[in-house]
Amino acid sequence: MARWNTHVHNHARLCQSLSRVFHLRSLFTIFVTISYYLLLVSCNQTVKDFQIGTYGYDKAFFENNDIKFLELTSRDNLSRILIVPAYQGRVMTSTSGGNNGRSYGWINYSLIASGDSDPQFNAFGGEERFWLGPEGGPYSIFFRKGAEQVFENWFVPPVIDTKDYDIVHSDQRSVKFTKETSLLNAAGTVFHLGIERTVSLLSADDITVLLGVEIPGGLGVVAYESNNIITNLGDQQWTKEGGLLSIWILSMFNPSPETIVFIPYNKKGPGVIVNDEYFGKVPAGRLIVDENIVYFRADGKYRSKIGIPPGRAKELFGSYDPGSGVLTIVWYTLPYEPVCYVNSNWGVQEDPYSGDVINSYNDGPLEDGSIMGPFYELETSSPALALKPSESSGHIQKVMHFEGAEEKLAILVKALFDLDVNDLTDKFY
Repeated sequence: MARWNTHVHNHARLCQSLSRVFHLRSLFTIFVTISYYLLLVSCNQTVKDFQIGTYGYDKAFFENNDIKFLELTSRDNLSRILIVPAYQGRVMTSTSGGNNGRSYGWINYSLIASGDSDPQFNAFGGEERFWLGPEGGPYSIFFRKGAEQVFENWFVPPVIDTKDYDIVHSDQRSVKFTKETSLLNAAGTVFHLGIERTVSLLSADDITVLLGVEIPGGLGVVAYESNNIITNLGDQQWTKEGGLLSIWILSMFNPSPETIVFIPYNKKGPGVIVNDEYFGKVPAGRLIVDENIVYFRADGKYRSKIGIPPGRAKELFGSYDPGSGVLTIVWYTLPYEPVCYVNSNWGVQEDPYSGDVINSYNDGPLEDGSIMGPFYELETSSPALALKPSESSGHIQKVMHFEGAEEKLAILVKALFDLDVNDLTDKFY
């Protein structure tokens, strides 16, 4: 069952209880009681019991900081994902190797441990979180009407930052959250909406069916799906003239000096192949547009961001860290028909509906030398949603981690992207 983390009861009281039970119950009952006690003790491990970077460390970190979470686990207990309802049903991390396995999500330990809350934004981290667009432009939900779109005036709506989501169902393989809220955009339009988010652990068979390839034996695998739906709870249709919302899913991962993001693109699509001017043009040594693939360095050392417009995007993309032997693949719902996407660039926009469907962000130092992470992000968005009253629309994203020997990962890279794994290790080095 999906379970809340628990705290160990007072040791002395339990010992006294066990003493009384000894005289009153059968040996079988005593065995059950002692087993339960041992389970409680095992759940109260501290970060000192694990090496940093492991899933067990991160699980203990949340337990030690009294932050409630849910776990979804595979039958063999090796594939696990950790979800925090108070952080909008966010997947904080996952692993393919149990408590001692590698933890894949980036977590902001210092901010979480401090207990502080910033009215502007709280970068808790997490490898998959629910977000809404547009961030900037005339229909932004992050800036007030008339405010200059600079960092000092940028505020993340609490419903995607600090508000907890309600659990309406949970079991060993999935959990469903809901939330109702209202948002005001920079054009003065009010949105009344309902949010539904279901996170489900995927099996190896699920992945094989999705990708259409067999997973090589010997690889550690964990994968999950988030199904994200918003509903217009108001009495007016959402229109382009008043501004539209989009579902935006962001995944934050731990970088390494060798991590590379690779994004296949449609060669015959309209418009630019890649938007590389979010924070100023990305230097050539960090971005390569090849014949079929966009390559982007994700080393956490240079703040930069790229986007792929809908006419160029494909359903699969990912990242590879050869040093750790981790291949991450993202699949998302990409409409077949031409649709518009909200533009999240800050400030004046020529077209508020010329946004990107895929984004990748690489963290790095700011001008003053400070840094939030480091981390890197893989992001996907839904189309702009012109919903009628009571109408709903959704966006599904699936995240898959494969860990193991390079020759095993090379089989997947070749089958899914027609790439030699060396194409992912030698581009920038």
